[in-house]
Amino acid sequence: MKLLLLAQNLENQLLEIKENSKNIMQRSNRSILICTKLLGSFKKEIAKNGFKSISDEIFFFKYTKQIPLKQLIYFSEIRSFEIQFPKTDKDSQLKFLKRKMQKVNRFFIYNLDFGRYVDSGATNFDKEYYTRDYLDTFHITTSKFYFQDPEFCTPRDMLLGKYRAYYSLLHYMDAKKRNIKNNLNGKLVTTQPVEKMHWPFSNTDYVELVYALCAKGLGKQNNQGILQVSKKLQQLFDVEPKDIYKTYQDIKNRKNSRTLFLDQLSTSLLIEMDKSEE
Repeated sequence: MKLLLLAQNLENQLLEIKENSKNIMQRSNRSILICTKLLGSFKKEIAKNGFKSISDEIFFFKYTKQIPLKQLIYFSEIRSFEIQFPKTDKDSQLKFLKRKMQKVNRFFIYNLDFGRYVDSGATNFDKEYYTRDYLDTFHITTSKFYFQDPEFCTPRDMLLGKYRAYYSLLHYMDAKKRNIKNNLNGKLVTTQPVEKMHWPFSNTDYVELVYALCAKGLGKQNNQGILQVSKKLQQLFDVEPKDIYKTYQDIKNRKNSRTLFLDQLSTSLLIEMDKSEE
């Protein structure tokens, strides 16, 4: 729980860096620094205390470690991309983007089977993929990482981080390509603020909805966590959520239905459907 809270707090730090950075290079450098520092803290904690069970070990390498790891890979790739990005004509920039996007697509093709395993939500190979006992059997296949600490890595945790980070990388490059074609050259497009809708339900209802949307996949393509998705929804709804993580724990500990608000939404919709058929 301690490590998970540290990882979840990283999302707040990354948002703060985003809001206070002058450009993407500054944002990348700062983000890389705090992600590296957090992974170092994780490593020390694991070396000191280990895991109580195999399920705890799987959860750490499959979920907790992934929070800083995928951000570290993503911003490292962004920094490398921006350093190499042509500063000259539009045609050179578009050709460079095309090569980079093809390279990322080749990564997904090469790891097609693993991608299907991840996207399907399967768990039957989790013990082999996300514990350290199988490093000699399931060899590490991720490029760029020729050596990994056997006490802090599993056969597929680095590949999982890269797989998720590359989805966000593709999104970044696609947006870059659109900006170049529209002669924006990376400049931000200003838009009118969205008129907010009043949120008439409780804070707990809001948290339940946000977690449900994220569990269904909202924000996955852009590599966004709970807090980042919530920030986007706050732009639409007139709501200031409080204690999101604590509220979620309270929801999980409910004695009756743990999806009370979602149940109410479903019931309301069914009633409305019945009315329309009368």
